[in-house]
Amino acid sequence: MTTLKFPLHRTVDLACLGRLAVDLYAQQFGSRLEDARSLAMYLGGSSANLAFGVARLGLKSAMISRVGNEQMGRFLTETLQQTGCDISQVQVDPQRLTALVLLGLKDRDTFPLLFVRENCADMAVAADQIDEQFIAQCRALAITGTHLSTPGTRRASQAALAYAKRHSVVRVLDIDYRPVLWGLTARGAGENRYVADAKVTRELQDMLPEFDLLVGTEEEFFIAGGVAGDLMASLRAVRALSAATLVVKRGASGCSVIEGAIPVAIDDAPTYPGERVEVLNVLGAGDAFLSGLMASLLQGKDWRESTRVANACGAIVVSRHACSAAMPTPAELDHWFGGSRNPKVDADQQLAHLHRVTVARPDWRELCVMAFDHRSQFFDLTREAGAEESRIPALKKLLVQTAEQVERSHQLQGHTGVLIDGGDYGAHALASATGRGWWVGRPVELPGSRPLRFDGTRSIGSALIHWPTEQVVKCLVHYHPDDPFELRLEQEQKVLELWEATRESGNELLLEIICPPAMTPAGTEDAAVLRAVKRFYNLGVKPEWWKLAPMQAQGWSALAALVVERDPHCRGAVILGLNQPLQVLADSFTVATNPIVKGFMVGRTLWAAASLRWLRKEIDDAAFVTEVAQNFAYLVDAWRSRHQHSS
Repeated sequence: MTTLKFPLHRTVDLACLGRLAVDLYAQQFGSRLEDARSLAMYLGGSSANLAFGVARLGLKSAMISRVGNEQMGRFLTETLQQTGCDISQVQVDPQRLTALVLLGLKDRDTFPLLFVRENCADMAVAADQIDEQFIAQCRALAITGTHLSTPGTRRASQAALAYAKRHSVVRVLDIDYRPVLWGLTARGAGENRYVADAKVTRELQDMLPEFDLLVGTEEEFFIAGGVAGDLMASLRAVRALSAATLVVKRGASGCSVIEGAIPVAIDDAPTYPGERVEVLNVLGAGDAFLSGLMASLLQGKDWRESTRVANACGAIVVSRHACSAAMPTPAELDHWFGGSRNPKVDADQQLAHLHRVTVARPDWRELCVMAFDHRSQFFDLTREAGAEESRIPALKKLLVQTAEQVERSHQLQGHTGVLIDGGDYGAHALASATGRGWWVGRPVELPGSRPLRFDGTRSIGSALIHWPTEQVVKCLVHYHPDDPFELRLEQEQKVLELWEATRESGNELLLEIICPPAMTPAGTEDAAVLRAVKRFYNLGVKPEWWKLAPMQAQGWSALAALVVERDPHCRGAVILGLNQPLQVLADSFTVATNPIVKGFMVGRTLWAAASLRWLRKEIDDAAFVTEVAQNFAYLVDAWRSRHQHSS
């Protein structure tokens, strides 16, 4: 056990006061920051990384900081909130901008780091807005050493620490020494981790008695103790001022924990070995370590188990791009310690899959989706109606209005969505649907292609670079497991290419399988589809969604068993329409009561007839929206009442 005594029965496990910034990571490995072509945006700042990491590990964290009243500030608060962190104590600054950090990855030892923090919001966190009653409901409070570096942030830290002491909250200092943030280096030397400075040492030492736990690297204890190059002398100087438990981070060697007197040598202290991994990026390793340490200590684990988790968290993060986004989940740690992981972290496909599917993400327990990603079908409608092809984009915008109307009338918020193409026909409709909180899917297949081809590109990975992450990649493949070998292999390779591209881009994948009727005798449809699904699982393809034709109850049960066996984190299946009459689809819902079936994605059944009349100018916009909305609503009602009809 540990000598730290965390209070019980409080609403927040850990509150973090300090840096809250946007990290912009160069996406090109091995180049100078000057040569970076693109940057990926993540939540950053040591304190924010800690709050994020602890929340990802299943505890209740809170952030105490300040952001600008602008897009970057909202990105940070939304990211924290999505992972389960309390943001009620994040102040919004009406004048200052949110802090930014730009990072390059030249090699494992060279990572140019630019802090864009001139008069930034998180360094203006206001002491008079620190809420004593909120801190009284916390079990622990962690503060970054950066927020002891200016009078204003120091006052805020002192106020929070005083409240924490009054209410028996465990107080933690992440020394987090960044010489550039203390004004000790050139602005472009953000990666410099140590500059000896007597003033910084005095500022830190004045505050050391206020903490119960001090965490830092060897260099950070040099600055806290004030004896450059002599770790043990620095630790003795710290101990003379503070009775806190000391945790010394020692990189690949692990960490040492000192609860009482300072030993003669660091190896005489209880030392817990680190993990051996291939390092991509050391930035964020300390934040990940502290996340694992604090989460474990707060769960009542002893030092051995807590440091084991902490070292694993640090090892996982240094092998990945980014810091916060790279933090592991409990499922990843279970795999890590389960004895079946790949020694090379970046080659562990199961670990990578768990990292995708076990993080916080929107919960789509039910999906009623209107599909109008069709392209050739809309073109055919204009020909049949004698109408201009140029009217199709306006028609698709009306379908977005229809989806919006049914969302309101049937309280479908969080349960509805659309499938829309991103080409000339659907681009404007797709843009208007994105960002509403809907499930939004977008096709990539060339309509009617068999073997599968991608629409408008020979390099699907290049195309996905430009997609919003919230858009789900939908791919329809006309596939039968008994296809001729050459055809089957070619189609499978295309799907594997798409699978790999979505793993890199971060977009979810919906795989729609339609078995060609000519190869599927009546009564064998369900078996053929299930064999196709199994074949793709055998290939290692684990899409978030399956889109399948209506099956019998036994078929859905067999699918559920297959998913549990192969990918229990799969989102589920949705029913496609195949232009069947409304009543036929409604009847098919009554046997789709297995929880694996999350809803439906139906298109032409809802809008084909009304679209033809609209294109012929037989009905106006309002009448079109009303008719299609009635059809959509009918299916929504049928879906929601399927259990009573099945019984």
